[in-house]
Amino acid sequence: MTSSRIDSIFTPGLVAAQQPQWPGGADGEPIQKAVAQLKKLPPLVFAGECDNLKARIAEAADGRAFWLQGGDCAETFVAATADSIRNRIKTILQMAAVLQYFASMPVIKVGRMAGQFAKPRSNNDETRDGVTLPAYRGDAVNDLAFTLEARTPDPQRLVQVYNTSAATLNLVRAFTTGGFADLRQVHEWNKGFASDPRFGARYEQLANEIGRALEFMVSAGVDPEAFKTVDFYSSHEALILEYEKALTRIDSRTDLPYDVSGHFVWVGERTRQLDGAHMDFASKIQNPIGIKLGPKTTPEDALAMIAKLNPSNEPGRLTFITRMGAGQIREKLPALVEAVTKSGAKVLWVCDPMHGNTYETSTGYKTRKFDDVMDEVRGFFEVHKKLGTHPGGIHIELTGDDVTECVGGGEQISEADLAGRYETACDPRLNHTQSLELAFLVAEMLRDR
Repeated sequence: MTSSRIDSIFTPGLVAAQQPQWPGGADGEPIQKAVAQLKKLPPLVFAGECDNLKARIAEAADGRAFWLQGGDCAETFVAATADSIRNRIKTILQMAAVLQYFASMPVIKVGRMAGQFAKPRSNNDETRDGVTLPAYRGDAVNDLAFTLEARTPDPQRLVQVYNTSAATLNLVRAFTTGGFADLRQVHEWNKGFASDPRFGARYEQLANEIGRALEFMVSAGVDPEAFKTVDFYSSHEALILEYEKALTRIDSRTDLPYDVSGHFVWVGERTRQLDGAHMDFASKIQNPIGIKLGPKTTPEDALAMIAKLNPSNEPGRLTFITRMGAGQIREKLPALVEAVTKSGAKVLWVCDPMHGNTYETSTGYKTRKFDDVMDEVRGFFEVHKKLGTHPGGIHIELTGDDVTECVGGGEQISEADLAGRYETACDPRLNHTQSLELAFLVAEMLRDR
């Protein structure tokens, strides 16, 4: 199918929120040149992989798997190094090993990576010392440096997003199939964390349980080759529609459109208008889709989104990622879950405990309290337990590095410590140790559910 016929799939003239103000406008030569380049490039992922993930999501929605999605708030080109990518994968695999053992169910491993280069913003501009420039919208659009040249949106950055995502996926596939993801090796990493005196005997005991289980399987003749590889999927917010549409292809098996920029894409809280361009786009592609739901979401909103995105109730098609905040999760979530359950719709419920718990310190740092993050997850589990539904997964902004961006946790990071290693390009992330601590705490909830 030609690119013009693919373009005709999407409804013209709809409002697209949170789009960059490209030089020359949305129809100008700079963005059209970048789009033309992207349309000629090979897929980053394959339609069959997207279908495989959809089948896994269907299992999780039925309570037979758990979803773990994690990675950077906003990827940057400069941080797309082998060490950074390896550390993020390592952290997610460690978390997954703990969750899988204590949940006694498969864990679907999904990275917020290889495409998460754009961010929505509250304001189009930013002012510092009387100087007003365009806001930083992620490396897909402009640069973090506060200069006119850096902040001017550049459509060629979308081509760099593709190239950086391709390099990232290449390394991800090497790591997850080349022995790096061997479950026994992952367990060794966790033992190092568990024996850290800051976290007490509880984590060491849990890690030792995993070790004994692995030893038993080996002694029972389980083929160790089965430990060596994992399925690892990529995801990002489908925010910049020129990029997503340019990477939409028609699958030769089914003759249906897939967004081959990532296995799983989601529509954010700020772009999920039912009559908007983002929801129209999501309704037309065959990928599994996520929708962020904030505390203002009504049951009617949720049911209307289901009707828009999954009218045939296809298993695995739709994931609701709730981001209510620790103070509202117990109050706001039950009505949504009850309405969706009563409708008979098949939906995977995932908790994003990050975005509803952000605040700014007196020194100007955006941060999150680890206790708030955990409390929202705890509330998510409590609601689903009370309603008899499955708490299907978690969606975490994390890094594999020892940054100081979120306060609290076993390391007892304080607001005064934030300046030490505050490296995020946008929102604060859990560091490696905080991420593992969260995994152990969630694992206990799964075991006791």
